[in-house]
Amino acid sequence: MKAALVLETGKIFIGESFGAKKEVRGEVVFYTGMTGYQELLTDPSSFGQIVCMTYPLIGNYGINQYDNQSAYMQVRGLIVKEAAEGPNHWQMKCLLAEELEAEGIPGIKGIDTRALTRHIRDYGALKGMITCDLSHLEDAVSEIKGWQNKEQPVAEVSTPHIYSLSPLAPEAKGRYFKLVVLDFGIKNNILKALRSKGFEVTVVPYHTSAHVILSLGPDAIFLSNGPGNPKNLPESIATIKELIGRKPIFGVGLGHQLLALALGGDTYKLKFGHRGGNQPVLDLNSSKVIITSQNHSYAVAADSLEKTPLVVTHLNVNDKTVEGMRHKELPVFSVQYHPEDSLYLFDDFAAMIDG
Repeated sequence: MKAALVLETGKIFIGESFGAKKEVRGEVVFYTGMTGYQELLTDPSSFGQIVCMTYPLIGNYGINQYDNQSAYMQVRGLIVKEAAEGPNHWQMKCLLAEELEAEGIPGIKGIDTRALTRHIRDYGALKGMITCDLSHLEDAVSEIKGWQNKEQPVAEVSTPHIYSLSPLAPEAKGRYFKLVVLDFGIKNNILKALRSKGFEVTVVPYHTSAHVILSLGPDAIFLSNGPGNPKNLPESIATIKELIGRKPIFGVGLGHQLLALALGGDTYKLKFGHRGGNQPVLDLNSSKVIITSQNHSYAVAADSLEKTPLVVTHLNVNDKTVEGMRHKELPVFSVQYHPEDSLYLFDDFAAMIDG
């Protein structure tokens, strides 16, 4: 069956439908990783997005039961050049197309993903639609231009209740640390990394008050990754303000942005975001470059930190955006990228708590 990708710029790409046969709207973005499509599709930070994969062959190791970053797929739609039809991997449970169909996610294949990526780089992330109805595409362009996304993404992906997870490591520097995770859309891999470093984790909903968080008796607080504009979470920003100085804090992704806002900084939307497993980040303290995985649309404004108690610790090599910061006096720090690929950050966090 034919399908179309309709963009607010009026650009239309015709391809073939795979996965669920349904019409969806979302923000069209691109992802530069060669692998990791299952992690991306299930990452809560991808909520509501229609993702174009820049690597041409996707699905060549199928879908397994180990790499999901949440309970279900978070993307609104998937765009690929070629969807593998005969993948072979010993952990595979099904085809990518089968999993998309089972979870009601439409895909479109056979379009020029290079041309689409260049279009997004020129115009920025775009509102778009995947549809199998090719009879009124001009009307679809007008419709997507006027479409307004009124979803609250963090409310959709955060846990609805408090739950706890025991440490996976037999010991960590002689004892466990009790950690409260403020869940804005945390990935499973980050939870596993925290537990592997000896943290006893209690995960709470994003709107949990500072009073409730502190009543749980944590040694420290973790601000998780998540989707959307950090400025749309004023209550969470106020809660973080209350927590600063009370306990050590480590923020990642959206948590990093919220921390900056809580301490007087500013954030802004990137033109087309950072999405991929190949983002180079310079550690200003060691002068070493770290290759990181990222999935975000917003960034902390570097010049906005000048009058705050925060200093920049990491910069993106490609565009010089802020990738890490720390408080000048308090045990508070954050990074923009996914920390499970840089496990020393959790060691630094444990040392900060212990100190």
